[in-house]
Amino acid sequence: MEFTHLHVHSHYSLLDGMSKLPDLIAKCHKMGMHSMALTDHGNMYGIKDFLDAAAKFNGKHKGEEGFIPFKPIVGVEAYCARRSRWNKDTDLRYIDYKGKSRILDQSGWHLILLAKNLVGYHNLCHIVSESFIDGFYGRPRIDKELLEKYHEGIIVSSACLAGEIPQLILEGKID
Repeated sequence: MEFTHLHVHSHYSLLDGMSKLPDLIAKCHKMGMHSMALTDHGNMYGIKDFLDAAAKFNGKHKGEEGFIPFKPIVGVEAYCARRSRWNKDTDLRYIDYKGKSRILDQSGWHLILLAKNLVGYHNLCHIVSESFIDGFYGRPRIDKELLEKYHEGIIVSSACLAGEIPQLILEGKID
C-alpha cells in the first residue's frame, strides 16, 4: 500500500525537527515512499533545499530499473490566530485543555497548508510572508481572512493536537 507523509518537520522547524532534507528523502525511498510533504512550523525556509535535494536524488537514481521518482510536496504548518492576525491583546486569556492559562491570540491553532500546483505555491508564499509582516505575535500567524484571500491551489488539513478541531474535541466542545 502506498503512503505519503503529509506532515513532516525538518531542521528548519526550530527546536522541533532535526532531520536534514536529503536524509529524509533517502529514508522515504528506503521505506518505499515516493513522496512527502515538508510542513515546517510557520515557515518555508527549507523549500528550496527540499526541491533541490529531491531533484538531485531523482537525477542520481534516474536510470535504475524500477525507479519511481520522488515527488516533493510543498507545504507549511501555519499558526492560525483564533480571532485575527491583527489581534495582539496580552490581557485576553483562555484555559487550555490541560488547565493552563494562555494568552488568547499569541500562538494560534496549528493548520497544515499544502500547495497542489504552482498557483498554490505562490499563494503559500503570500500567506507565509503576510504571517511574518502583519501577524507576527510570538510566532508568524495567519488568519481565516488570509486563507479566504489566498485559498486557490491550496489543500488545508487539520494538523496535530494543537489544531482547532483536536482542541475543540479535547475541550468537549464538539464530538
